[in-house]
Amino acid sequence: MSFADVLDVLYEDNHLVAVNEPCGWPSAHFGGTEETMDRVVKAYFKEKYAKPGNVFLGIVHRLDKPVSGVLMFARTSKAAARLSEQFRDNLVEKVYWAVVEAIGGKLAPAGTLEDWLRKDSVAGIVEVVPPESEGAKQALLHYVTKAEHDGLILLEIRPQTGRTHQLRVQLSSRGRPIYGDHKYGSRFSIGPGIGLHARSLTFLHPVRKEPITLTAEVPKAWRGRFAHLLKDTPPR
Repeated sequence: MSFADVLDVLYEDNHLVAVNEPCGWPSAHFGGTEETMDRVVKAYFKEKYAKPGNVFLGIVHRLDKPVSGVLMFARTSKAAARLSEQFRDNLVEKVYWAVVEAIGGKLAPAGTLEDWLRKDSVAGIVEVVPPESEGAKQALLHYVTKAEHDGLILLEIRPQTGRTHQLRVQLSSRGRPIYGDHKYGSRFSIGPGIGLHARSLTFLHPVRKEPITLTAEVPKAWRGRFAHLLKDTPPR
């Protein structure tokens, strides 16, 4: 099987490449031997262009392992520097779709969530803490409800900050854990993933400086499990 058959390539030119990352895959490797998206994308380029040597691929952002959706890499060091700067300066508009459980409390149909978060490295989780807590970092996101059915809610989320596990812990702390996210209180499972999908990225092309929006279809499992929530949403 060709690597081109495995990858869902959303965009490709001489400066960058973007794929729809399946849930359950690490975005990048750190010296280990497991399959990661950056390794698969490198193999795709080696196969496509018959490259004998190493393939450069710049890591400009990552997705949590159980999260699917738009994942972008740079193909040159110049593009990597410029794209990384956009992410660092919050100039990239990130849109996520989240399927959450309505377990307790109330959440307005649309609004902004602000919290202060701190990572517990020993437990491997992030928690909401008072603003004055040592190591606390501000987390902001904006959301709107797209659909509701049978105790589940489909949210469209635009994070303003990029904290570790931010969307997962901010929603869970308000009685809205993401479907399948056992780490933060979900009662259900959906394969190797959770109900969180990086739906789109909007950014400036690192060379042409024109705005680009890339959109990723949700995992196939979503179209079955969450059919009532997604019935009015286009694939792309």
